[in-house]
Amino acid sequence: MRKHNGMRPQDVAILLKIVSLPEKNWRLLDIAASLNVSLSEVSESLNRSRAAGLIDDSKKKVFSENLLEFLQYGFKYVFPQQPGTLVRGIPAAHSHPSMKKFIRSEIEYVWADHRGKTVGLGIEPLYSKQTDHIEKYPEFYEMLALADVLRVGRIREKEIAVNQLQKILFKHEPPS
Repeated sequence: MRKHNGMRPQDVAILLKIVSLPEKNWRLLDIAASLNVSLSEVSESLNRSRAAGLIDDSKKKVFSENLLEFLQYGFKYVFPQQPGTLVRGIPAAHSHPSMKKFIRSEIEYVWADHRGKTVGLGIEPLYSKQTDHIEKYPEFYEMLALADVLRVGRIREKEIAVNQLQKILFKHEPPS
């Protein structure tokens, strides 16, 4: 078994993608294609997530409680982020449409992307191709944005993001 050298930002994206899948009999190829990453990146990511206790030994079931705890308490320390300069991009963090119901802000946060129509402070995505397919996967996009709230948000915004993430993560949990 390979040594665990710590989590990488794309590991969080891969776990959130798995949670968002309606079909639980997915293949590595499905994840790789939907995220536009290589099979080996997905495989290595799942190994790191298993070693971190975020996914089971079969690498099919995400431990939602552990993932939420990591996102809530460790994410901002492991993958810190400070909003950058004004750029055109895709709404992120509290600028995501689902957060607009709760938060009013004159400052928009975005993931830089030439296809975006929003101008705001840039936030570095978890992986380089993050914005390529999010329009096809609205729940995945929402979870990524909520995770970014936990990296860059204020206390009230973070509380809302945790509540929203809880609803999504545990909606996908099979009944015990």
